[in-house]
Amino acid sequence: MVLAELGSKITNALKKLNKADVVNEEVLKACLNEIVTALLQADVNVHQVKKLRDNITMQFKLQEEEGADLRNLIKRAVVEELSRMLETEKKPYQPKKGKSNVIMFVGLQGSGKTTTCTKYAYYYHKKGWRTSLVCADTFRAGAFDQLKQNATKVRIPFYGSYTETDPVAIAEEGVRQFKKEGFEMIIVDTSGRHKQESELFDEMKQVAEAIKPDEIIFVMDSSIGQACYDQALAFRKAVDVGSVIITKLDGHAKGGGALSAVTATESPIIFIGTGEHFDDFEEFEAKSFIKRLLGLGDIEKIVNIVKEAVPLEDQPKLLEKISSGNFTLRDMQSQYKNILKIGSFSQFLSFLPGVGTSLMGKMNEKESIARVKKFICIMDSMTNEELDGIKPLNPSRILRIAKGSGALVQEVNVMLEEYKRLKTMIEKMGKSKLAKGNDLANLARNPGQVMGKLKNIVDPRMLQQLGGMDNLMNMMKEVGKMEGMGDMANMLKMFGKK
Repeated sequence: MVLAELGSKITNALKKLNKADVVNEEVLKACLNEIVTALLQADVNVHQVKKLRDNITMQFKLQEEEGADLRNLIKRAVVEELSRMLETEKKPYQPKKGKSNVIMFVGLQGSGKTTTCTKYAYYYHKKGWRTSLVCADTFRAGAFDQLKQNATKVRIPFYGSYTETDPVAIAEEGVRQFKKEGFEMIIVDTSGRHKQESELFDEMKQVAEAIKPDEIIFVMDSSIGQACYDQALAFRKAVDVGSVIITKLDGHAKGGGALSAVTATESPIIFIGTGEHFDDFEEFEAKSFIKRLLGLGDIEKIVNIVKEAVPLEDQPKLLEKISSGNFTLRDMQSQYKNILKIGSFSQFLSFLPGVGTSLMGKMNEKESIARVKKFICIMDSMTNEELDGIKPLNPSRILRIAKGSGALVQEVNVMLEEYKRLKTMIEKMGKSKLAKGNDLANLARNPGQVMGKLKNIVDPRMLQQLGGMDNLMNMMKEVGKMEGMGDMANMLKMFGKK
C-alpha cells in the first residue's frame, strides 16, 4: 500500500467518529479495527500496531469517565502514537558550521545511497555550507561515474579514483584533502552491501575506523517493506549508525515497513527522499509527517518556511506596500526570488490541511519553477528606473530587455501581464486591508467579515482545491494564533485570481 493510500484509509476511519451520534467503546473499536488493518496492509510491524491499539484504548478508558472530548482525544492519540513509532530517544548529530564534519553513508545496494549522498550535500550547499563528496565505493561498476555526474550537476567538489581499488585508501585521502581545504561537510559514499556479505561489512568497518566519521547515516529503501528490519539490525551491529534516511517514499512501496524498521537501528530518521530530483529531499519531523499523511497539514511549518524565505526585516516594508497597493516590478522580482527559496512547491502545499501533494504534480511544479526563473532573468535585464516604474516599458525597451535576457518579446509581454495581474490583486488586498495582521489575528472574532474579503481575492478554482471556504477558514484561524501574520499575505499571492 502506498503511504498516501495509508493516510487516506486512516483519515476515513477517523471521519466516521464525526458521524457517530455518541463516541463509545464500540465506536472506538470499529475505528481502531480499520486503522489496524490499514497499518498491517502497509507492512507496519505487527507488534508496533498492537502497541498503538492498546495505548489508544487505554487513553480512551482513562478519559471516558471524565467527560473529555472523545472525538478529538482519539484523533490526537492516533497522531501521537503514529508519531511515537517514528521517534527514538537518541538525538541526531548536529553538524557544526566552521569545522570539518565527516559524514559516512552506508546502506544496501540499490537503496539510492549515492543519489542520497548528493541530495544531502546539495541540501547543505544551498544553506551556504562548503560541501564535498568522496566516492569510496570500489565494488559497484560505475559508482564513481555516477557520483561524479551527480556532483557536477549540483556543482559540488568530489574525490574518487579510477585506478585505486582500496576503498579505505580512497576514503582516507579524500577526507584528508577536503579537510586541508577547509570544507565543512565531507560526505563519504561507501559500497552498497547485503547482510550476507561479511567481507563488505568488514570493509565498511575498516573505512569507519580509518576516517573516524562524526556521523554514520544508514540509507534505507522503503520499497522492501518489513525486510528492512533484518537489514537495519545487521548494519546497527556492524557500525554505530547515528541516523537514518529513508528513500523512495514517492513510489508504490510499502513504506510502513521501512518506517517501523527504524526501531532496529535505535536511531532517528533525519531526512526522507520523495523523488528522483535533488530537491526531492526533506527534513523529517515525525509529528509533521504524520499530520500531513492524515491530511491535517502543518500550518506552523508553513509559517516557518515563509519566514525563512522572507527576511524579517523585509516584512514590514512588504506589508506597507501591499496595504498601499504600491507594487512594482522590483517587488515582484524580490517575491519570485523568495518563492525559489521555499524549495519544492508541492512539498510546501502538502503542509496545507486537506490539500496534500495532489494539488500540483511534479511536471507542473517543474514547469512553474522554470517559468519563475525565466521571469527573474527577464527582470534582471531591466534598468533600475524600469524596475521601479519610473520609466514606462515601451516596445523598444521591451525589445532590448528580450535581447538582453535571451527571451522572446512574447515572453517579456507574458511576464508583464503576470505583473499586471499581481498588481491588481495587491491593490484589492490593500483596499480590503487584508494585508494587515490584525485582520488575521481577529479572525476568530469576525470570521464572516474576514472570509468575505478572502472570497473576493482567492481564485475560486484554487479555493475548491483547498477544501472550500470552511477548510480555508480553519487554516487562517491556525495562522491567526501565530506571530508573523504578514507572512500570510505572501502565501495568499500564490493563490490569487488569474
